[in-house]
Amino acid sequence: MEKFDTRAIRSGQARTSESEHNDPVFLTSSFVFDSARQAAARFAHKEEGNVYSRFTNPTVRAFEERLASLEGAEHCIGTSSGMSAVLASCLACLKSGDHIVAAHDLFGSTISLFSNVLSKFEIQTSFVPITDKEAWRAAIRPETRFLFIESPTNPLGDVADIVWLGDLAHDNDCLLVVDNCLCTPALQLPFEMGADIVIHSATKFIDGQGRCVGGAVLMQDKEIYDQVFSFLRTCGPTMSPFNAWVFLNGLETLSLRMRAHCEGAHALARRLEQHPAVARVYYPGLESHPQHALAARQQKAFGSIVAFEVHGDRDDAWSVIDATRILSITANLGDAKTTITHPASTTHCRITQEQRDLAGIRESLIRVAVGLEDLDDIEADLIRGLDALTVASPVRAVRC
Repeated sequence: MEKFDTRAIRSGQARTSESEHNDPVFLTSSFVFDSARQAAARFAHKEEGNVYSRFTNPTVRAFEERLASLEGAEHCIGTSSGMSAVLASCLACLKSGDHIVAAHDLFGSTISLFSNVLSKFEIQTSFVPITDKEAWRAAIRPETRFLFIESPTNPLGDVADIVWLGDLAHDNDCLLVVDNCLCTPALQLPFEMGADIVIHSATKFIDGQGRCVGGAVLMQDKEIYDQVFSFLRTCGPTMSPFNAWVFLNGLETLSLRMRAHCEGAHALARRLEQHPAVARVYYPGLESHPQHALAARQQKAFGSIVAFEVHGDRDDAWSVIDATRILSITANLGDAKTTITHPASTTHCRITQEQRDLAGIRESLIRVAVGLEDLDDIEADLIRGLDALTVASPVRAVRC
């Protein structure tokens, strides 16, 4: 098999009769059949071929094949967003009365989906600390079907022992679902560690420039694929062909970009540790991170997400964010442009205070998704607000 960077450029490409060099984009809602007999055979799955772009499109298929090759998966289904990928995997594989055990420091929208939407269909979720093995073991019930994690987590970078969780899942007739958004297959391959389903938000690093929204569900098992494909065909959380074309092109440079993101984030995390206004830095590449050794074993590098707490409260965190001039104040990540956000009031604002507390999302927390700008400029933009906070802190302390 070709190496990663070659597959990132070449996998899934099928040239048409026009002999194009770049991947084509098929902007069509439907496809024409040679005969009524062929149309019937296609709709009945008796003949392979395109039917309707809600569930068969050549550009989307090329993206699916390329991402599957990079993840080491047998099957991939492109979806309209990362959250639709999570929803598709759940509603395709679970039924009323089933149970999920999930890490309590998931992305805020995933927590809301499990707590507020799936619960309406009597699919219950127990949330546990991602690193507490006894809590995982104790939370499993006879009706448990999914163990669901993000590793590393967003934004604190906690790392799960994926091999251990895979063994636990299979010993209890469960599926291990891993959201691999923050690492991408360039840094981590969950299937090699026991995952059964891998989720992606292609919106993030797979795109790489914040242009399009999309997601993907990957799996090894044909039965799981058939279930998710049937859900997609019927319910329609479909990836658009144009977005698939953007993601195809994004995959070509994924490895290069991830290396640059990781180098910049690692250096920034080290510098932030030295600033007096910073109370704590969360980055799995730091030796101070409690799962540093595990992350080094499971991942090729440590990712682009650096979270840190300032000394103070929400107002202090906001003042640091508002002082930036280069960084983009937005909740997206995985972009060439560095982004900065306040998780408690953005990405995790719709979950309860108790859920934020369990996830470690404090009011003083700031998340930076390090982009591809010059690191000195990124640091200088952050230091402006941190220095001002350092100067102001004695005054604030007296006033309080």
